[in-house]
Amino acid sequence: MIERITNLMIDSGAAWVLWTLFALSFLCVAVSLERFINFQRTRADLVRVVPELRKLLHASDYTKAAELLERQPSVPGRVVAAGLVEANGGPSAAEEAMAAAIGLERRRLEQRLVFLGTVGNNAPFVGLLGTVIGIVGAFDALGKPAVNAAASAAMNVAPERVMSTIAEALVATAVGLVVAIPAVAVFNYFQARVSGLMADAETLGHVLLSHLQTRASTESLNHRVADMAAE
Repeated sequence: MIERITNLMIDSGAAWVLWTLFALSFLCVAVSLERFINFQRTRADLVRVVPELRKLLHASDYTKAAELLERQPSVPGRVVAAGLVEANGGPSAAEEAMAAAIGLERRRLEQRLVFLGTVGNNAPFVGLLGTVIGIVGAFDALGKPAVNAAASAAMNVAPERVMSTIAEALVATAVGLVVAIPAVAVFNYFQARVSGLMADAETLGHVLLSHLQTRASTESLNHRVADMAAE
């Protein structure tokens, strides 16, 4: 059983491992570019949007507030727009609507990021597999007995050949690390971007919630005054 597996590893060689790593590297670049373009389209200028939104809400101009958010093709804009739709239901309804929108936006933003994380975590092991296959082949060649004088003479330089083969096999591990390190770095970068966008959505959402809570308190106070006047 072990001999069959050893022969299979030797016959297959480590070249396919390198090609696999190259393919994974290409896919990581493609995913990174796609995600970067997508994230660039979801940025929001909160420094400008927050004052404008607060001004429109104070004026109770919900139509223009909705138009302002629609002009923002961003995660915070879509989240708060979902809350504004449920504004008539009070702060609780708006908060629940925005929480649901945040969940949907997070899922959309994290698409294909799992692939980057998986490659970053496993590419070194794929490279190590190639190294192991190369080392097995090197020691298998070293362990074969000499069958003639020429082969016996060749055995005198076998250690040098084995070391050269092992050095070549280690290339697979190096390539695995070269693929993994950028993948992990890019994965962490996009995770930070997701967290930042979610924080921006919560910041903009609090502008709407504070207005709705103030409106609810004012309406409650007006009802109390009206009831006292009626008595």
